[in-house]
Amino acid sequence: MQSTTTQLDTSNIDMPKHGLPVTIITGFLGSGKTTLLNHILQNQQGVKTAVLVNEFGEIGIDNELIVSTDADDTMVELSNGCVCCTINDDLVNAVYQVLERPEKLDYMVVETTGLADPLPVALTFLGTELRDMTRLDSIITLVDAANYSLDLFNSQAAYSQIVYGDIILLNKTDLVNEADLDLLEVKIKDVKKDARIIRSRQSQVALPLIMSVGLFESDKYFEEIEAHKHDHEHEHDHEHDHEHHHHHDHNHDHHHHHSDHLENDGFTSVSFQSDQPLSLKKFQDFLDNKLPANVFRAKGILWFQESSLRHIFHLSGKRFSINDDEWKGNQKNQLVLIGQNLDHEKLRSQLEECVSN
Repeated sequence: MQSTTTQLDTSNIDMPKHGLPVTIITGFLGSGKTTLLNHILQNQQGVKTAVLVNEFGEIGIDNELIVSTDADDTMVELSNGCVCCTINDDLVNAVYQVLERPEKLDYMVVETTGLADPLPVALTFLGTELRDMTRLDSIITLVDAANYSLDLFNSQAAYSQIVYGDIILLNKTDLVNEADLDLLEVKIKDVKKDARIIRSRQSQVALPLIMSVGLFESDKYFEEIEAHKHDHEHEHDHEHDHEHHHHHDHNHDHHHHHSDHLENDGFTSVSFQSDQPLSLKKFQDFLDNKLPANVFRAKGILWFQESSLRHIFHLSGKRFSINDDEWKGNQKNQLVLIGQNLDHEKLRSQLEECVSN
């Protein structure tokens, strides 16, 4: 069920009377969330969409979609009429920032980090004042067919992404044979018996299959919502006048669930930056011989002494790609490695050794 050209027909969208429809995109590290996000943005016609992402470093929205950005602002204007907003500290504040813009929005897409349990994100829309302004349409969970294994990642977050997903997008099916795909679907249904699974390549899927589908059933989450509201009831004792532009200092920590999962599962990230170029030969040796198996995901912008181009680096599991691009600012290296039980000092030292002398 792949489509690279199917566009979302706005005439079929039943705009809710009680709130902006919201789709949450979740999925483990390197499963294809950003590629799906690009696919949605490039194939919607006449739909004004707001995209919320955890950090700009993670969005990787295609360069041609970006119109303007301000380093001090969390909002990016996209060339197709959509807007993109960063979730810095508080999801509620980010949603308000989008909703308070003067133009009318038709849809909202929230992309979580690869290590996030989608439940706290869903509960933010259901268990806070946002429930009066938004309506959860569905949670889409991307699964990397070539790398997926609950045992490998040993992660509660990965498990929760399957359990709470309304649609499971089994992605990168071109990298796995049919028998293994069938087996993987059985494993997914062991976790979630009635899972709705769609197979895809490069996150390409007909948008009417995943957008405005009305699959999210809030009744299922009643107990979690009540528990969540009880935990935070002291933080919701104020009213908002939504007619005026103002800052909302909620002081809720809606993301503490995510960091708990990160800590409990042993996942951490290592950041590396350098204003000096890397040696291509040394970096290749690092990838081939030194990169530990417990690094599951890496992404970054690389500057090599041997090249005048900007290089976009992605690693998922054992696969990696380096794509050429033109520099738009100062040349520098920015790299993030994500994995389980990482030796931060050793990794940073190995990356420092890749810097050209």
